[in-house]
Amino acid sequence: MNKQQWFKQAITIGMCTTIGLCTLAATEIGTTHAAAASASVNGQSIINLGKKYMGVRYEFGASTSSTRSFDCSSFTKYIFGKYGVDLPRTSEAQSKVGKSVSKANLRVGDLIFFSSGSRANGKNVTHVAVYAGNGKILHTYGSPGVTLSDLNSGNWKRTYLFARRVL
Repeated sequence: MNKQQWFKQAITIGMCTTIGLCTLAATEIGTTHAAAASASVNGQSIINLGKKYMGVRYEFGASTSSTRSFDCSSFTKYIFGKYGVDLPRTSEAQSKVGKSVSKANLRVGDLIFFSSGSRANGKNVTHVAVYAGNGKILHTYGSPGVTLSDLNSGNWKRTYLFARRVL
């Protein structure tokens, strides 16, 4: 085998090895993402966990590391965090994560934002809840604490701003 033939063979072997390794790497990446997607949390899991805290008292500025009391954003941060979704601490900051979703396309587990309460001006985010399906939201405020409310009536219908999908 002369130098030129040897050189061509070395290049061919090198190219085949590169193609094979790239294919293997791409297959591994696809498998990893598929496994992650199938193991990802769904909104119903978050709602089910949140419902275990029904009636836990509301406390503005509540700790994110305790379940003795919650405010709206410490509640969402806590229940999503248990499934590996790290949300910011405040409802205002939470309103900037994920992707926008219309009210007509809500899915269980979507975050819903309101301008409600004494700090509200009708445009600023002051409250966050989790869509629980069938027109219900899971959240906490004043009395009764963690509760389910009707999104499409009363205060929650009037003060609805928008929703975000983080799952």
